[in-house]
Amino acid sequence: MSVPQYDTSLVQLVSEQGDPLGTAPRATVHTATTPLHLAFSCHLIDGEGRVLLTRRSLSKAAWPGVWTNSFCGHPAPGEPLEEAVRRRAREELGLEIDDVRTVLPDFRYRAVDSSGVVEHEICPVFVARATRDPEPAPEEVDSWAWATSNRVDQAVTATPFVFSPWLVLQHAELGRGLWQAPEHE
Repeated sequence: MSVPQYDTSLVQLVSEQGDPLGTAPRATVHTATTPLHLAFSCHLIDGEGRVLLTRRSLSKAAWPGVWTNSFCGHPAPGEPLEEAVRRRAREELGLEIDDVRTVLPDFRYRAVDSSGVVEHEICPVFVARATRDPEPAPEEVDSWAWATSNRVDQAVTATPFVFSPWLVLQHAELGRGLWQAPEHE
């Protein structure tokens, strides 16, 4: 059986209702007029119940150097979301992940960074389990840290400007429940 190949250079443009509208090159979609498109966020939990936070690479076009969730990405057109989450964990963090589950299936946001770059995404939020430390791609991640849910909650509440706007919004919707470890079956 052949494994489907997806064009990860494209993002899926969507309507306000989430219906597919076509595609656009991923490399050119994040501008001052970013169209609504499909993305995802994932929070990784380790065996001790800690959440992985990452600091975005300083070479990122949008929100360089800010702390954020474990990783984000865009599913390629036609690529199932969970498959895209697993692919991106490998690409960005060098990790195979387990117990992938959706915690905010309808999350969406629009935010503008200080350079004028807009993020405008329907962005389901996932939680998954990591079994080891990441080995991040330097073009994606500047640094990383495991933190307890209490520490993350305190930091996001006290200093939201240090974190990506999508992390702050996700925290507002789910609070500390966002970082609860997935249950094993």
